[in-house]
Amino acid sequence: MAHNALVGPAADRTPRLGRPVAATAAVTEAGGVVLLLPDGETVSGRRASVRAHAAALPLARRLARAGRADGLVAHVVRYRGRGWNGADARLAADARWAVAEAVRRYGDVPVCLAGLGMGARAALHAGGHPAVAAVLAIAPWLPEDDRAAEPEPVRQLVGRRVLVVHGTNDARTDPELSYRYAERAKKSNRDTCRFEVHTDGHALRQYQDEVRALAADFVLSTLFARPQSRPLADAMAAPPPLGLRMPLAAGFGGSSR
Repeated sequence: MAHNALVGPAADRTPRLGRPVAATAAVTEAGGVVLLLPDGETVSGRRASVRAHAAALPLARRLARAGRADGLVAHVVRYRGRGWNGADARLAADARWAVAEAVRRYGDVPVCLAGLGMGARAALHAGGHPAVAAVLAIAPWLPEDDRAAEPEPVRQLVGRRVLVVHGTNDARTDPELSYRYAERAKKSNRDTCRFEVHTDGHALRQYQDEVRALAADFVLSTLFARPQSRPLADAMAAPPPLGLRMPLAAGFGGSSR
């Protein structure tokens, strides 16, 4: 079914980076790159969602502004289509292409993959690219445990800093599955942590300022060795379950809701 969904024009599409977000002029040099990977769908042959792309823009703008002094460049990746499509793992393939394209454009600079929903799964899968220094997975969509299938890979994350953020009231992507994934990842990569946003849903609208502040803290401290916040440092250092169920406090980063 997934293969047939890609027969025809959809198979001929190509992913794109497009212009840097919030750039005031053409960018040819960068100190680091963050690639935003929008949400997607489990199976689909339709074009990439304009709505999902738009939903990733506010975080991209926040990161671009926060990292401007360090030369951070932010792009929202435009997929070939919106479907993961089983073994094709199309969104993960597009994420890997995006990292390679960022390296081609900007040279040997550190890259952070920041994904939302299905895009977070793509970010985790593509995190093994040599240029990737960090992976930020927000409300990741992860498949249910299936003894007949290979578990979601985690070994590719060794040597990267990994942050998972999930709302406890997410009705679209199960936060318990992201906890189990982070627990497995932590065993092979100690630089893994996970924050829980209590009472918030999939889009994390209630605490969006705090989530964006945490994302900026994580990206800038990883790519540019800026000092990291105490909660992030504590979460990275703490063993499971504490470091994987760290609550994101209201007002984190001095934000106001």
